[in-house]
Amino acid sequence: MNSTEKGYLPFDGILDLFSLLGQHPPGVSHLLTHGAKLSPFSHHPNTFSLSKTGMSIVKTVHGCRGDHVKMTRSTRSSSGQRQVSSEKLVKRSVDNMDLGRIQPQNCQRIVVLGSPKAGKTNLLLRFLGKDFKEHYEPTREDFHRKLFHIGGETYRVDLLDAACERDFPAKRRLSILTGDIFMLVFSLDNRDSFREVCELLNEIRSAKTKFLKMKTPAKVPVVVCGNKADLGAPQRVMGRSEVVKTLGEDVTYVETSAKNSIGLEIMFGALARLGGLPEETNPARHEIISIQSYQSLCASQRGRSSKTHKARAPCGAVDPLARRPSFTTDLKLVLGSSTKSTKPERCQIQ
Repeated sequence: MNSTEKGYLPFDGILDLFSLLGQHPPGVSHLLTHGAKLSPFSHHPNTFSLSKTGMSIVKTVHGCRGDHVKMTRSTRSSSGQRQVSSEKLVKRSVDNMDLGRIQPQNCQRIVVLGSPKAGKTNLLLRFLGKDFKEHYEPTREDFHRKLFHIGGETYRVDLLDAACERDFPAKRRLSILTGDIFMLVFSLDNRDSFREVCELLNEIRSAKTKFLKMKTPAKVPVVVCGNKADLGAPQRVMGRSEVVKTLGEDVTYVETSAKNSIGLEIMFGALARLGGLPEETNPARHEIISIQSYQSLCASQRGRSSKTHKARAPCGAVDPLARRPSFTTDLKLVLGSSTKSTKPERCQIQ
């Protein structure tokens, strides 16, 4: 007798994602109209399982997006033993399973948004410990991963520069829902770029509030950066007092210069504080090492007692193989997120 696996999917907010895509994939509309409330999920998103029908929906949306990221699958042999695809045997990005030490609360995703030419890429390069780039190249989408070893603990910070999502509301909304911390960047010599940041801030608050089913606007961990602070008075069109008055006192505002390093330590410190990360994640307060050295360090300390092993100085490494998780992975992350609703309805897919 065939058995059917069941999964309960929280659909609040996902309906909006489908509608923003402009069309429903075949077979999706019928399923989405039979209840659409979030249900709390107690286990970690990485262990979230979908039924065959549910996975087909995710794959259909994945195809509509045009995402060409290859999904690694695993199958079961007739004996019931799990067989891993050969794709997993190649070199891959460092993740939680590789290190076995990164706690969920030590993993944060910073989503960077703002208008073109505001300096987002250079600010990210400075966080990665790299030099300022004078020549401007439009960013399609950048994803970086930096790993830290601080005080015997390991941390992971993912940085997503979602520049290409300005004209794709559905993709931008998904990035917002998966973000833990937000860095909004505008240029002090461009008033329109500041208006765009204000609109993005309202969009983030609205998305998070709706997703969490809160009656009052959600407090979102946001750092707003007024970049190009090295410009002289004639070129600046935005004053600090005007920006602070518009943003409100609950938003952290920092004037920065990726070129001259103005305000960078304050900005990095604010991001760490909002994400519950150590202050040593500031690029000026840790040593940059290679990813191989980082892996060796973690492997050597695995299994050792913290009482007998002296912790080394804070260090960080950039994962050169890191790639942005696929649309499917991010969607499953959102589907697996719990809510504060006490009596949610369930939409069963089987």
